[in-house]
Amino acid sequence: MSTPNLFVLEDWRPEDPVFWEQKGRKIATRNLWISIPNLFLAFAVWTIWSILVVKMPSLGFSYSSNQLFWLAALPALSGATLRIFYSFMVPIFGGRRWTAISTASLLLPCLWIGVTIQNTDTPYMIMLILALLCGFGGGNFASSMANISFFYPQARKGATMGLNAGLGNLGVSGMQLLAPLIIASSVFGPVVGDPLIIQEGARAGQALWLQNAAFLWVPLIIVAAVAAWFGMNDIADARAGFREQAVIFRRKDNWLMCWLYLGMFGSFIGFAAGFPLLSGMQFPSVDPVKYAFLGPLVGALARPLGGVLADRLGGARVTFWTFAIMIAGVFGVLAFLPDNGSPGSFWGFFGSFLVLFVATGIGNGSTFRMVPVIFRNLLERDMPGNPEEARKTANRESAAVLGFISAFAAYGGFFIPKAYGSSIDLTGGVAAALTGFIVFYASCLVVTWWYYARKNAPSPC
Repeated sequence: MSTPNLFVLEDWRPEDPVFWEQKGRKIATRNLWISIPNLFLAFAVWTIWSILVVKMPSLGFSYSSNQLFWLAALPALSGATLRIFYSFMVPIFGGRRWTAISTASLLLPCLWIGVTIQNTDTPYMIMLILALLCGFGGGNFASSMANISFFYPQARKGATMGLNAGLGNLGVSGMQLLAPLIIASSVFGPVVGDPLIIQEGARAGQALWLQNAAFLWVPLIIVAAVAAWFGMNDIADARAGFREQAVIFRRKDNWLMCWLYLGMFGSFIGFAAGFPLLSGMQFPSVDPVKYAFLGPLVGALARPLGGVLADRLGGARVTFWTFAIMIAGVFGVLAFLPDNGSPGSFWGFFGSFLVLFVATGIGNGSTFRMVPVIFRNLLERDMPGNPEEARKTANRESAAVLGFISAFAAYGGFFIPKAYGSSIDLTGGVAAALTGFIVFYASCLVVTWWYYARKNAPSPC
């Protein structure tokens, strides 16, 4: 079935100031503000297990610490893998169609989790499958960012993509704020099933409706998917097959930016997925779900700021200093951990993680701003006699790169929780994992400086 002409933009020239002011801005703004809630829901579904795993042990699910970390980590693994494919879908299917379809796909894990989580005898393998299916939410980010990048002129891409991603990332904190509240009461009545009862601890005997954390999003997903189908647009000259986009795999900058964005977004989603469970294990007297949402919240809100700062100061400069702050933040976490009989300091630990979340938010915005600049300059050098074709090619390539680096970076959401679990199994604590993070961030800092930030860098941005 062909796309109705009503939804296809045959003439799209955002770099033309007259076109932009008379027509383009209004259309781009509408697409952006429909994209954001769709991305919000994707992040909410993607991170649902970060809350479920904290509550499951007390309700009678007999899973080990390492098994729980696996459930928290697997959505990131599948989401990152799906992003590799999703990053090429917008030019193939069109941004409107793909946004609506990919959002509607979130219904599958939500409905299945809502039914299955009510039974503590559910086989662990089923839980693993459900965790993998939540990766549908993670995949959506790649296509969403690639799509929005086509709508805006170069000078506005940093702030705009920061806004789309930043408000979309709020789905993580939305899940971690709302889920603990909604599972504590029968807000949906008997239609969604019976509660589970806390088996141990000070709250033994209390009822929890874990299924509500999944069913909450079902009506919102339906509304958002319909809004995308009827309210967004496809851009005709953004169409491209996989072969045309695959040129990015021969671009050195694609792989360098994969490494840097792994340090930024990989850290953001990894810290968000692992923080609640890690906090509860390190500080058993603290209920981590009361505070877990704050980290992703400040990180998401900082992302648009990162885009704006990068527009004004240069993406590479902002990224460089952000990695330096992240190194300091991890040292702070290490300093406040319980160790050798010392109880540690939860508030110092929590404050250090807030610094890390803010830094990753700013860095997410600045690294994404680097990509369009790098590829615009690259294509203008390669095609000096045809600036219009260079612009279109740069837009297609940078959109594919944005999607692909977001796919690569999402593996951080798997590796960080698993690093915690493996470090605890091997050494009895998480210090080894955190030390590894410091080494990795130092490598990112060096790459940023050498290739993009220093004087006479190969690709200044």
